[in-house]
Amino acid sequence: MDLGSLRIFLAVAEEGSVSRAAERLHYVQSNVTTRLRRLEEDLGTALFVRTGRGMVATSAGKSLQGYARQILRTVEEARLAVSGAARPQGPLAIGAIDTVAAVHLPRVLARYHRQYPEVKIDLQTGASQELVRQVLNYDIEGALVGGPVANSEIIQQEVCVEEMVLVTAPDQPAPAAGNFDTILVFRPGCSCRNRLEQWLREEGLTPIKLMEFGTLDAILGCVGAGMGITMLPRSFVERGPFGALVQTHVVAGPFARVPTMFIRRRDMAASPALSALLDLFQVQQPASL
Repeated sequence: MDLGSLRIFLAVAEEGSVSRAAERLHYVQSNVTTRLRRLEEDLGTALFVRTGRGMVATSAGKSLQGYARQILRTVEEARLAVSGAARPQGPLAIGAIDTVAAVHLPRVLARYHRQYPEVKIDLQTGASQELVRQVLNYDIEGALVGGPVANSEIIQQEVCVEEMVLVTAPDQPAPAAGNFDTILVFRPGCSCRNRLEQWLREEGLTPIKLMEFGTLDAILGCVGAGMGITMLPRSFVERGPFGALVQTHVVAGPFARVPTMFIRRRDMAASPALSALLDLFQVQQPASL
């Protein structure tokens, strides 16, 4: 199992096709097929299933992807260290929950890009639970998620604290028994959704219906139209144009504030590119990233 074979394996896994992987790596297709077959023989297991939709990774193939990314990233870090190229450069794959990606992160990334233009940033957005999984699987180097993560394999640091608010239509009072019947939420694994559901249980309130949306902007638009209530960070709700379309209500007690944490794997040293980003987080004001 050599580095070249691991690069080919990852390309096939990410492209889902031998031909597209060959094109991406500037190899002939037969070379990719031969190297992939040799890797499978070396490991004694099939890494892909050939289907009508292309190459689909087996369970062994999915397991190998995380290790392959870690190995290749470590080799690249070693190369940069030995060559004396201390300035951050190369790829940096990170994740962020949608509220942070929309409100806070652009300022940080713009400053980062001005200082380190040689770094190619790949930003993934999604629910906190999904981003934690991607970090644990070595798919991304780190992520900004809502609330502390209870996992011994994770290193985390607080980068800001968000004020959570209940959101209703402009003419609707604060949620209470009998004056709402529907909650509007993001997909499962969203920290805002989890906090709303916990608050409802604590208050003894039971919605009749739950409506799931693919974007937070769609949720705010539908809340403003009177379809139901939700809970989101104040910084996200009050940005234009939604601030004028909805009404916010203070959340009391332990649900009022939620920290945004940057998480990464404990067994994986931060690359120069990631270390530079973490340094930028540390110099920001705690309340605004």
